[in-house]
Amino acid sequence: MAPTLSITPPDALIDVPRHIRVEHVAPGQTVEITALTRRNGVLWQSHAAYAAGEDGSVDLTRDAPVSGDYAGLSPMGLVWSQSPVDPPSRELFNHPVAEPLVTEVIVRAAGAQARASFVQRLAADGVTRQDVREEGLVGTLYLPPGPGPHPAVMILNGSGGGINEPRAALYASRGYAAFALAYFKAPGLSDYISNTPLEYFQTGLRWLRKKVRPLHDFVAVSGQSRGGELVLLLGATFPDEVSAVVAYVPGAVVHSAQNACDPRLGREGPTWLLGGKPLPHVWENNRTATWAPFDEGPAPHRHERAILTALRDPDAVARARIKVENIRGPVMLLSATDDGSWPSSLYSRMVRDKLEEVRHPYPVRWLDYQNGGHAILFPYVPTTQLVYAHPVSGKISTSGGNPRDNARADEESWEGVREFLDAAVKARAGGAQAAPAGHAAG
Repeated sequence: MAPTLSITPPDALIDVPRHIRVEHVAPGQTVEITALTRRNGVLWQSHAAYAAGEDGSVDLTRDAPVSGDYAGLSPMGLVWSQSPVDPPSRELFNHPVAEPLVTEVIVRAAGAQARASFVQRLAADGVTRQDVREEGLVGTLYLPPGPGPHPAVMILNGSGGGINEPRAALYASRGYAAFALAYFKAPGLSDYISNTPLEYFQTGLRWLRKKVRPLHDFVAVSGQSRGGELVLLLGATFPDEVSAVVAYVPGAVVHSAQNACDPRLGREGPTWLLGGKPLPHVWENNRTATWAPFDEGPAPHRHERAILTALRDPDAVARARIKVENIRGPVMLLSATDDGSWPSSLYSRMVRDKLEEVRHPYPVRWLDYQNGGHAILFPYVPTTQLVYAHPVSGKISTSGGNPRDNARADEESWEGVREFLDAAVKARAGGAQAAPAGHAAG
């Protein structure tokens, strides 16, 4: 009896879970399943063995593996548990939007085989892409199918720089005009985060409004890591121009340039400028801060250990704190308790507590993932690469967490963000006539 393999849906967006099922095997039979995916030129693989049920099937929505690269029930475990076949590879998710990801699944049972594949897409049919090189801006605009108008979101990367096209494409696939804006390490921009003017992002917000005429004048900002720090800062600095804030693993204080610094200025040099002047940052005149726990600590190095030393100086923290009470819109915080890059859980609590203290009149949602790490992305991508080389400094460190809890954060965070933004747009519609967003001078 030859096994049969079904995968449904066979072709869909990357955030859609797949139902993987093997039939026509003997009850109790060991069934081995291998999943192979080539991402940006790197081959990733996972493998697990299962015991067929009494009905002669293995159903990944029902059955946990008896051995393999993941444990416990997880319908998409064969995806998030994949690792590069070449062990030295330190590849995080980075894949061209236009190229669908194709995963081949191979089933072996009692000497017989079955094969099938499924396709994960970052952009839905009808989503359009446009390079943006206007008004000094460097980015990419993705628009949903149909004439609109659509609510809008501006997407900002972290200390790796560049243009976050995958997230923008996925936002557009779910109904948002999505502007992925680079601010360093992209064509025509600095290679470093040092001395980045906040007015650049205000220009981006105004350009996006002018370009897409968003539904209900709704423009959210979404950023991760240094981008999470940045979107809170933008909401606080330009409150009339930011309709909602989505802060992935954010900082609650302004930081120095750190690992993305211009070497001539150093990692304790400034990151953000406003009116041509550096914003005070937490490392500045700090009585307790030291890089030693990161530089000299045990491998894998945790950047978070150095950041915690800086947070022991309450005066420095107070000087550098982002004035989130100035934000005039809903705020969403996503963090993890084992964040190896910086203490995003502590930072999110600081933001939440301040907003509670001032009785922030808009919704505040905080998702904090136990045992998760810094790399919260979106669903159904590999989460096994915990140690990586920083794309600017080259320093080797860990983002923290573990594959299973990181996968849970990927899945639940994206669902949470979509619910949060949908609710924010609806709330905006209810008050759009009474309180339209202004275009105040920065």
